[in-house]
Amino acid sequence: MDNNLEPKANSSLTEEPQEDNQKENQESFDRSLINDPPFYKQATNFVWEIIKIVAVSLIIIIPIRMYVIQPFIVEGASMSPTFEDGQYLIIDEISYRFSLPQRGDVIIFHPPSDSKTYYIKRVIGLPGETIELREGHIYIYNEEYSEGFRLNEANYLINSRITQKGKTVLKDDEYYVVGDNRDNSLDSRRFGPIGPKAIKGKVLIRAFPVSEFSFFERQEYNILQTN
Repeated sequence: MDNNLEPKANSSLTEEPQEDNQKENQESFDRSLINDPPFYKQATNFVWEIIKIVAVSLIIIIPIRMYVIQPFIVEGASMSPTFEDGQYLIIDEISYRFSLPQRGDVIIFHPPSDSKTYYIKRVIGLPGETIELREGHIYIYNEEYSEGFRLNEANYLINSRITQKGKTVLKDDEYYVVGDNRDNSLDSRRFGPIGPKAIKGKVLIRAFPVSEFSFFERQEYNILQTN
């Protein structure tokens, strides 16, 4: 009798770990269900992450696009050869919030009586100055040069001359702007000076074509010829 009971006892003892293993497997399976959510939950989480990324990107990009920099495409030849038709420019819209336009800046602005159209021209005359067109050149009179000086534009003008004659006295908030292609430009010679509220910004980068990518720097008139 005793010999028959011992195997049974031993047998029962070896079966107990199997029950424990089954419980562990079941718990592991349950944990896997918790750690691995269904596909639709994974898809929902993925879509939600994309939405958050897009939202954050828009929060960053839209203010920059509206108030800091903005792209423009040149149409026409009024600024040739500096900027040609079809070139893609990036405009700095924030600098003029902290400083005033300077002579030589190339700016984007609305012409008088047309708030929907943008023009691109170079700032030639500053507030309070007198601009005179004669002998194919531009002469400027101000407090520093009361007798006037002839603006030296040889660095960016190629076979382009002023044909008009006359004087324009600028008010304390007016700018005189002219295209580099003097023979084919509608500018202050026709529509008069512009005010600061009409100015959108200044050219910062020529982005396209890629072969001509460059940062645009203001023209420096280091030697001004007196008349």
